[in-house]
Amino acid sequence: MGRWVGSLAAWLLAMGAVSAAESVRAVSFINDVVPVLTKASCNSGACHAKAGMGQNGFQLSLLGFEPQEDYEHLVKEARGRRLSATAPEQSLLLLKAASAVPHGGGRRLDPESEAYRLVKTWIAQGMKYDQSTDPKLVSISVQPARGTLKRKGEQQLKVMARFSDGRVKDITKLALYEANDRSMAETEENGRVRILDIPGNVAVMVRFQDKTAVFNASVPLGAPVKHLPPSKNFIDQFVFTNLKQISVPPSPVCDDATFIRRVSLDIAGRLPTVAEAEVFLSSTEPSKRDKLVDTLLTSPDYADFFANKWTALLKNKRDAASDISANFAFHSWVRDSLLANKPYDQLVRQLLAATGTIEGNPPVAWYKRVKQPTEQLEDVAQLFLGVRMQCAQCHHHPFERWSQHDYYSMSAFFSQIGRKPTATAGEDVIFHKRGMAQAENKKTKLPVKPAGLGDPTLDIPPDEDPRLRLADWMGNKANPFFAKSLVNRYWKHFFKRGLIEPEDDIRDTNPPSNPELLDALAKHFVESGFDLKAVVRVITQSSTYQLSATPNQHNGVDRQNFSHFYPRRMQAEVLLDSIDQFTGAKTDFADLPPGTRAIALPDNSYNRGSAFLKVFGRPEGASVCECERASSASLAQSLHLMNASDVKGKLAASGGRAERLAKDDKPAAQKIRELYLAAFAREPQSHEQAVAEEYLAKPREDAQGKPLPPDQSRRIAYEDLLWALINTKEFLYNH
Repeated sequence: MGRWVGSLAAWLLAMGAVSAAESVRAVSFINDVVPVLTKASCNSGACHAKAGMGQNGFQLSLLGFEPQEDYEHLVKEARGRRLSATAPEQSLLLLKAASAVPHGGGRRLDPESEAYRLVKTWIAQGMKYDQSTDPKLVSISVQPARGTLKRKGEQQLKVMARFSDGRVKDITKLALYEANDRSMAETEENGRVRILDIPGNVAVMVRFQDKTAVFNASVPLGAPVKHLPPSKNFIDQFVFTNLKQISVPPSPVCDDATFIRRVSLDIAGRLPTVAEAEVFLSSTEPSKRDKLVDTLLTSPDYADFFANKWTALLKNKRDAASDISANFAFHSWVRDSLLANKPYDQLVRQLLAATGTIEGNPPVAWYKRVKQPTEQLEDVAQLFLGVRMQCAQCHHHPFERWSQHDYYSMSAFFSQIGRKPTATAGEDVIFHKRGMAQAENKKTKLPVKPAGLGDPTLDIPPDEDPRLRLADWMGNKANPFFAKSLVNRYWKHFFKRGLIEPEDDIRDTNPPSNPELLDALAKHFVESGFDLKAVVRVITQSSTYQLSATPNQHNGVDRQNFSHFYPRRMQAEVLLDSIDQFTGAKTDFADLPPGTRAIALPDNSYNRGSAFLKVFGRPEGASVCECERASSASLAQSLHLMNASDVKGKLAASGGRAERLAKDDKPAAQKIRELYLAAFAREPQSHEQAVAEEYLAKPREDAQGKPLPPDQSRRIAYEDLLWALINTKEFLYNH
């Protein structure tokens, strides 16, 4: 029968319930003992795998990914005092785990449990380590793999492990479970899934050793879906099909005023002008929304806005005064590339394979900021592939299939970058250094060859730059990450959340809320020739993007299926520009022409000179994570809008909107209409008009109670009205 056995025989042996013939197999350290330690959280980051040092002199590898090291620590370290083959129950490992002696981690194993008896049996059998010929874990599967569950419903999962000798074992009690959205589902240690009250699609990751499986659940709301907006493209087909499946009715399409404001903010990073709003609202042309999208995409504002997004993610950060030339050049290159609609694969290729000087080839500036091969790999993987590789530098990725070998194979693409100082302080000439030493796995000290994630290693001639091969692999139409990462990132830009959330964490154990839609978007992007404007166009021209932000009686609980538009606060730069545009003021920035907008700032250095940008969370460009940008409201932001001197100065700006309207002889009703068109791209409602007119007509007094001159009174009144509109949620949010 062989020497290896599964845990069931060991448990029965410990209970005296099996025959001698049935008890020949030995308990496996890798397949039986390590999973027990993992399930008990002994090798978690908060316990004995803490920060690579363990706790109280005892160290285990994180989640058991290095079983050989764990065996050495358990059996041979501390003069063998942790285990006792002659008296297994007196082993320090079991005494502490069962809390029979003081243990900082508390009780982790019940002495009556199967897991406890399994470890005890392994100790009694001589604490042997697995042989190279012993069966290895091949895969795990979860049953069921997919299901439809009611809200507040439950589902018991069953997990099976398949080994290299063909044996299949039930590991339900040893596997680990985690929902990708804890507001939708909770998991229990025994594999039971409890659905909460939010409808949609939720996934539960199941992990055992280095293998994972996923249970996908659809949770219908149960509401009638009778009337759907018209489908304008494939996005609507996939979104509305999903909404019907989960019984969540969508909101209707928004009105024209909402649309022009929403799409102008999302594509151009600015409010529509009064003239633009008037023309759009008065037009009866059926295709006016599609044409507006095209107009915005051809504007310089589009390039400014998206260059602001990309340069922050690409760490165009100024740490010293000498960085200014490089930062300006790099920002200009990104902006010009977007304005010219350079194909995304070409843009990334020019960035990754950049050589020469920053002056002659601006994308070289990226290598000024990101210098180490490991940092280059991590940034490229997270930003362009949506894969977080940081964990794999030290150990197997806990939620993915990526290993240390995968990590260093990717870093090998950057191992032959040469540098020579230039006459400019802090800047280097970047070139391909031929014949450079092969990349090395820092832990095993073994050489590694370049390889794309999930691909075989490459034999690259010494005179060929490996970065070109990396760009080839990334831009290949069959690449499973490149196109999906971009469309998911852009989807989040327009919808507040990605189809995969977070947007840069694409993995099998974090599936998209609408997999068919993500695949279709990626396919469309590839077939367009990696056209970035085509992605923006197909998203913003869809009915899904144009749905009202007002939920109906059923879909208010939806947070992931896009049954209505999810309002979001304006970004710091956009809000500052919007206040300037609305008040008629200007913000001056050092080293830039007067009138330069905040969304056109080339780097982070301007945050230090602008309290507004700092308070409202403009990112510093220190990471490739969108999360660096503050997106939530705060008390400091509210106080700044209400009381800050810079905002007050904009309201009272000489030649600004308040002063102009105060001097204008037009009727108050017309001037109030202008304010509402400028702020919200809509006409004021009757009650808004009445309140504003009443406020403007009210006499004002100075601090001594004396009436103010009419011209001064009118100006203060308009300043107050502008202030009130700026502080509304309708102004501060894109809805």
